[in-house]
Amino acid sequence: MSLVRAFCKIMGRVAPLHLAEKWDNAPYVRENAKRILLTIDLTPAVVEEALSTPTSLIVSYHPPIFKPLSSITLSNPLQASLLKCAAAGISVYTPHTALDSVTDGLNDWLCTRVAGPLRDINWTARYIGQAFPEDLGGVGRIVTLKQPMELKMLQFNIRTELELKHSKIPLNASSTYMPHRDLAVQVAYAKPERERTMVSTIAICAGSGGSMLLGVDADVYFTGEMSHHEVLAAVQSGHNVILCGHTNTERGFLPWLAKDIEEFVQEEIDQPTDPADAEALKGLEIVVSQKDEHPLVTIDA
Repeated sequence: MSLVRAFCKIMGRVAPLHLAEKWDNAPYVRENAKRILLTIDLTPAVVEEALSTPTSLIVSYHPPIFKPLSSITLSNPLQASLLKCAAAGISVYTPHTALDSVTDGLNDWLCTRVAGPLRDINWTARYIGQAFPEDLGGVGRIVTLKQPMELKMLQFNIRTELELKHSKIPLNASSTYMPHRDLAVQVAYAKPERERTMVSTIAICAGSGGSMLLGVDADVYFTGEMSHHEVLAAVQSGHNVILCGHTNTERGFLPWLAKDIEEFVQEEIDQPTDPADAEALKGLEIVVSQKDEHPLVTIDA
């Protein structure tokens, strides 16, 4: 059995694909492999990184093709990246919303960044809506704190745990420009007319969570991005809103994902369900991309 097929089985255990949203585009494009590169986006820089190393499979959290295409050409940089991968025999696997929803996946990780690591001691979480069968996960999360937290402390936790630091440019009285490493990140806070200074419940969705969060009963909505009208609707309904840039709610999860994959791979090698899979997975290296980054650049005052 090829390593790609064996690895795809592992990813199916990490984040079962039937948990993906119906609109999502998953999972993989082509075959060949021995070194795995993890990234949020399949950008030209990430592809060049893969081509310059012995990488032969890329796990791209976001689908490089999100809408149907009538053609793929070299004139489009993202499409050209896919063509380069195909020409080099590099496979691309996309877990996206399956990884969001699965238990101990991206949204559960984001809960620990916001509320702290001591789940069931200091806080609990439930899904937004129904759980998936067999308790495999669910869409979004609502965190309930056992002791209310000051809103300013929640903002501090988000800034520090996601490694977002102040820069020199204030946007307005309730939002601040904050770079992630040397990149610009807008961390914005919108408050309702009657601001809640103490927080007991936080509705969380990695990435773009506006359509999912609206209507949820929680003191704070926390996600990467929402549209202007979604923010207005949330604030007018009495909810605080905290945004910090789409991929900044996702990228920090990659090292944790790498560890999860390594554990599943080692388990299959030590206690194989398929001897051919176990043999194919031996020597597999899981690497987080160094070129994957937020697309905005820092603007100094």
